[in-house]
Amino acid sequence: MYRYDEIDREMLADRAAEFRAQCARRLSGEMTEDQFKPLRLMNGLYLQLHAYMLRIAIPYGTLNAVQLRKLGEIARKYDKGYGHFTTRTNLQFHWIKLRDAPDILDELATVGMHAIQTSGNCIRNVTADPHAGATAEELDDPRVWCEAIRQWSTFHPEFSFLPRKFKIAVNASLKDRAAVKIHDIGLYIRRGEGGALGFEVMVGGGLGRTPYIGPTIKPFLPAARLFSYLEAVLRIYNRQGRRDNPPGRGRVGEDRRRRRPARHRTGAHPRRLHAGEFRQPAGALRGVRT
Repeated sequence: MYRYDEIDREMLADRAAEFRAQCARRLSGEMTEDQFKPLRLMNGLYLQLHAYMLRIAIPYGTLNAVQLRKLGEIARKYDKGYGHFTTRTNLQFHWIKLRDAPDILDELATVGMHAIQTSGNCIRNVTADPHAGATAEELDDPRVWCEAIRQWSTFHPEFSFLPRKFKIAVNASLKDRAAVKIHDIGLYIRRGEGGALGFEVMVGGGLGRTPYIGPTIKPFLPAARLFSYLEAVLRIYNRQGRRDNPPGRGRVGEDRRRRRPARHRTGAHPRRLHAGEFRQPAGALRGVRT
């Protein structure tokens, strides 16, 4: 399990302080709800009929005892004594007062938790097999790859305003307990020739109003190429996905969805990128720590 260091803690404290100032402006009437909406969504805060709902990130469903106790404390102190775990391994509190939201984020930060990218059109919480790390049948621990994807995708400048929310799941077992085929990107950990580690890549799955089973577009992707490939898929979706059709998830057409991202090249971006043609900018493959 990833442990937050001083840089991570400082970032979370700064984020909470920024949101505290934004909430104060909304409560004072200096900011309208329309102006406040994109700011609160960046911090996992939804407006419901009678109260606010706060969605807290639990990356790949992993919690330690200290974090679980903190969630219970927050439920008793700021909500009605309970919360709801979601199918994507987050936790939601449905009776939050706006004036309390910054205090909750401060308390979450003390145990290395937050609500970043739990809402909005961005890369959401990465999910894995609930038995990850505890089953003998898995080829590798998917939590390691989920954490790497989480760090890479958090605050990614190119993918913070996608056509719709984007979901990724990783599975390493024979049984697909992570339901990877109904995610925007589903990754099965595989072994190639000589035991080399890699991934089967499925793209375009989803539920909602029109369910889709994501087809396999890459039977075996070497592990060393994972992040350049994810970036290529997301770039297709970001540039070709529909932004005028929110209920339809901004889905790209079937032909484009099945198209395999081309090989990346280092160098500067051309003026325009077409689906299937990508050039990887030098230094773009970097993990973003949170």
